[in-house]
Amino acid sequence: MICLLRSAGRKISPAVFLLCGILSVYGQESLRLTPDAAVEMAVKNNLSLESEKINLDTKRRASDYVWNRFVPSVDLSGTLARDNWASSQQGIDFSALPNLAPYSITLPQWHALGNVNVGLTLNFAMFAAIQSVKMDYQTGLLTYEKARLQMEREVRKTYNQILLLQANAALLEESFNLTKRQADIAEANYRAGLAPRLTWLQAQVAVENLKPTINETENGLKALKGSFALSLGLPYNSDFELEAFSGDDFYVPLDVAEMISKAASGKPDILELQKMIAQIQQARKATALQLHTPNLILSWGLSNTFLADPFKDNLGDPDNWRKGGTFSVTLGLRLNTFFPFTTEGQNLKDLDNTLSSLRIGLAQAIQGTELEIFTKINSLEKTRTSTEVQKAAVELAELSYRLTEEAYRAGLQDFQAVRSAAVALDQARLQLLTQQFNYISDLIDLEYAIGVPFGTLSSNRNGSFGSVK
Repeated sequence: MICLLRSAGRKISPAVFLLCGILSVYGQESLRLTPDAAVEMAVKNNLSLESEKINLDTKRRASDYVWNRFVPSVDLSGTLARDNWASSQQGIDFSALPNLAPYSITLPQWHALGNVNVGLTLNFAMFAAIQSVKMDYQTGLLTYEKARLQMEREVRKTYNQILLLQANAALLEESFNLTKRQADIAEANYRAGLAPRLTWLQAQVAVENLKPTINETENGLKALKGSFALSLGLPYNSDFELEAFSGDDFYVPLDVAEMISKAASGKPDILELQKMIAQIQQARKATALQLHTPNLILSWGLSNTFLADPFKDNLGDPDNWRKGGTFSVTLGLRLNTFFPFTTEGQNLKDLDNTLSSLRIGLAQAIQGTELEIFTKINSLEKTRTSTEVQKAAVELAELSYRLTEEAYRAGLQDFQAVRSAAVALDQARLQLLTQQFNYISDLIDLEYAIGVPFGTLSSNRNGSFGSVK
């Protein structure tokens, strides 16, 4: 039940809202879904895609704050230490002139120290690393988009599969009704003495044989709808209706060369590989700069030492503190990185090999995509041709069944003949449904392969999926 509240300038009390909420829970209408609406729900609620969002957010924050490598490191420390043995300081007291007298002072065993150190290391590799982090975020965007498109592809294909099972269930239900009608005719003929009892029994057996098939189809449909609901973030037992396609023409003109050209520049898998290659090239550049260019180290330190006993003497007396500190500029270069047999040199070789492997993988992916598109378009053309033939076969099977049933009513055909005609009609209709489902599924796969928005091909055709009568 849907609660619609309309008021002309009047306030609605909270109790009315509460009542509407209760009615919406206990009287909710079946949810109507379109392919686009199902995809939108899956994007918002799919758990695997949510994990990809978290990974993307990590890379986004790294890209947004990539400048923080120029923030100096600041270390603040305080130390309280105690000598294991007491020490003394000896000297001569010149204040007692002309009488000089030696003196000895026992130094405090406790010492207090405070240090502040600020450091910053600069090199040319930092700028290349910044670009590498930004490219990593861009690669993450492509990875997330690929995961989203793969999920959308599965949602749309499952959507169509549910329509196929629903249409199949409808055909089985229609077949059951036809068989039940045949059984009623057989019973009437038997009681009128126009047919033997065996014909009546055979008709009843045919009715009972259809029940397990119907139950199996309904259970399969229920399980598929439950899985589909969970992927959309709905309870597994949600009641929803899917919008079926309408029309008669399933043909979509396709050009193989054009499709292959689009796939080479638009398929998510290929785009991701290209971005990964560019990212590793940038990482290799940053590593080479890190190894082969000098580091400029800026450092500033301040240290204060309390000379007296921190537990007995005045901490606020500046005479009891000794201040120290330095500022330094260091230019350094690690020489062993220039030798290829060192660990650093081998790391560069490993990056070069990784790049070579990725380039080979990219070439293989492009070749595989070309073959995939060529095969998919051939399959689409074959399915289209088979669909046209199957439509004619359905029309012939319908005509054969009608004529056979008329002859059966007139007593000119036995029950086996009319049953065979009914089975042939069911098979022809189911085959047509399957061909239509395969055509739409192949179009969805082709849309993903060439990197165009879903619906570019599969929504431009006017298919009558879900209705073959």
